[in-house]
Amino acid sequence: MDNTGAMEATKTQNQTNRHGNLITASNDENLRDIFHQIRTTKSPTVINFGASWCRVCADILPSFNQLSSKFPKLSFVYADIDECPETTQHIRYTPTFHFYRDGERVDAMFGAGEERLHDRLWLHS
Repeated sequence: MDNTGAMEATKTQNQTNRHGNLITASNDENLRDIFHQIRTTKSPTVINFGASWCRVCADILPSFNQLSSKFPKLSFVYADIDECPETTQHIRYTPTFHFYRDGERVDAMFGAGEERLHDRLWLHS
């Protein structure tokens, strides 16, 4: 799935996400704003750091989008590392999932696996 495909998949899921808890960071400034919101609102959040060229990322993205509907109390964010290069320079593996609670990162998961992701989401919801 190319970058356009990943973005389109996310946009499609955003439209079908009835809880409105799924957003895509479109650039560094947008992702900085999202980090600010996480710190100030202290709402539980999971960020999926992926890349358009990453096959594993493309495979887990639909599940990530579907899981956002199953966990309405969590905020879900997708950030493509190539679209947000400054704010994601610390990401060394894709996909990487960061979990935030009370404005602080409390957990990370590297790699995919729908069941693993579901279990982590359940733990942090």
